[in-house]
Amino acid sequence: MEPTAAALTPSAQRLHGIDALKALGCVLIVWHHLAFYGPMSDVVHTALPGLIDWLSRYGRMAVQVFLVVGGFLAAGSLAPQGKAVFREPWRLILRRYRRLALPLMVAVLITVLIAAVVRPWLAHHSVPEAPTFLQLLAHLLLLQDLLGQPALSAGIWYVAIDFQLFVMSVALLTLLPDGRHRWLVLALAAAALLVVNRRVGMDINGLYFFGSYALGMMAWWASRDERPAGWLLTAALLVGLALALDFRGRLLVALGVALALVRLQRGGTARRWLQTPWLLGLGQISYSVFLIHFPVCLLVNAMVSQLWPAQLAANSLGLVAAFLLSLLAGRGLYLSVESPAAPWRRMRSPAFLRS
Repeated sequence: MEPTAAALTPSAQRLHGIDALKALGCVLIVWHHLAFYGPMSDVVHTALPGLIDWLSRYGRMAVQVFLVVGGFLAAGSLAPQGKAVFREPWRLILRRYRRLALPLMVAVLITVLIAAVVRPWLAHHSVPEAPTFLQLLAHLLLLQDLLGQPALSAGIWYVAIDFQLFVMSVALLTLLPDGRHRWLVLALAAAALLVVNRRVGMDINGLYFFGSYALGMMAWWASRDERPAGWLLTAALLVGLALALDFRGRLLVALGVALALVRLQRGGTARRWLQTPWLLGLGQISYSVFLIHFPVCLLVNAMVSQLWPAQLAANSLGLVAAFLLSLLAGRGLYLSVESPAAPWRRMRSPAFLRS
């Protein structure tokens, strides 16, 4: 799922554990949506209620992996030694938008087409309605939630949040580029964790998630600091205070990911399995898988519900098939659109579209 690495340097994507974490998070998110959106999961729930309920309720916590990894990579790209290393913030923001929006819009168009195909024979709340022009424009600008427009695909909200968080980070580093921005990061993280993240309905803006993102930034600086204890204690203190005010399991996940990243970068021992080729490959295509898995799941749900509406075995196999086809479709989207080596990038195109 994680789109952040797409906007950063190639070397940043090869840091220990990054691809593996993105791969595992991607798998959890896809299965969360398979469990959350029926009707196949409704049939399987009769036999495996515990598993389906767990995936539906807790699978979404994998978002914390991407938030922390996003902050970690943003700090590594924008201020690797604690001081801003960029001079053209607007160019960075435009590049970030382009990297996020191009594969997103391809996936949205595919979702709109598949929804139109399955809508007559899949009467389910997960099938989006035909989009309006304003709805499509809001998605193009990554403003659909802020403008109150219904999402056309599952998880698109995260792309908008990721862009907001990146813009916020660039803004913080631009305001105080001499290193004092760390205090702004800590202050904003405290506001997010202690106040904003506790308010229902605030999850349509980046500040709600900035606490987890900032934990990733702190993890980067801790992994590069000769004395990381200060950063680690600060992160633990912020999360501890937040949990004391209002216990949120997702914050424990975020802190755990941040600590794991620091450990891995500072000489962790569990590295061999993290370099497994399939994990690295899945991590690389995770953003494309995240974008394209929903229309694939819609199509498989429609087919299975028409042919075998109540058969447990067929619906169980349908869930597995939807997952595997999502990975395949994600690889196709990555190779054809997202990848720096995608064929369209060799064509002459407007400057806005060039990497």
